[in-house]
Parts: sequence; C-alpha cells; structure tokens
Amino acid sequence: MTAADNISLMKRWYREVWHEGKNDTVKELLAPDASLHGQVGPEVEIRGPEGFIGFAERIRNAFPDAEVTVEDVFAVDDKVATRWVATGTHTGDGLGIPPSGKRIRITGITIARFVNGTIVEGWDNWDRLGMLEQIGSYSPPEAVVLEKTA
Repeated sequence: MTAADNISLMKRWYREVWHEGKNDTVKELLAPDASLHGQVGPEVEIRGPEGFIGFAERIRNAFPDAEVTVEDVFAVDDKVATRWVATGTHTGDGLGIPPSGKRIRITGITIARFVNGTIVEGWDNWDRLGMLEQIGSYSPPEAVVLEKTA
C-alpha cells in the first residue's frame, strides 16, 4: 500500500473508531498481534484489537460526547503521523474517577505503522496530565519564587 492509502486508513480510523464508536473498525484495521504504546502510560503496552477496544470504551464511557479532530496527518513509507485534538465532557466513570461534569480539550500525536492495510504498531503521546488537571483530579504544585542572591 502507498503512503496515501495509509493516510486514508488513518483518517478512517479516527472517523469510525473515535467519532462513530465502531469497534468493528478496530477489529478490521488493527492487526491481531498489534503492539500499541502510550495510550495508558509510558510503560504499558496494549496488544491487539481486544486490548484497544477496552481502552477506547473506558475513554468513551468517561467522555460520551468526545470529539476527536485530526489537525494534521502525513506519511512516509509505512508510517503515518497524526496530530489531533480531543474535546469532551467528563460525565462518566470510565477513568475510575467520579464524573466532574467538566469540559476538556487535549492534544495528542499518534504514529502508526501499517503492513498490508492494518496497523501493526502504534505510539501515542497525549496530554493525560492536562486532562486530569482539567477535570479537577490534579493540581500542579505551586511555583516557588527563589530570591536572587548576590
């Protein structure tokens, strides 16, 4: 498949998986042994469609009105990079945190590697800390101003 074909599949992924909530698309576009990194933590790997569907359902449960907008997408050879923005209201308990009713806006970048029209590897980097701050589950420590010494 060409880089352009892979871009089309990645756009389809965001439209059908995140906007339309289609788990069948996950099963179709994600290889059975796919290895995904960064969705739930820096050292946590999600394996295959069933692992990803569990993650996606937790996010959809926490933010039932979630919208993911692809801002940029480009590809080289078998890899596609996507910059996205997600918005939603925290009205569900999918995160294991009581619903706050607060709106969020977070950004992220995803890189996916395709083989024969399926994602075999993926790497996500998204603002989990910003999400927790926006729903009121995290407050950064207060900055300390140090006095200048002579």
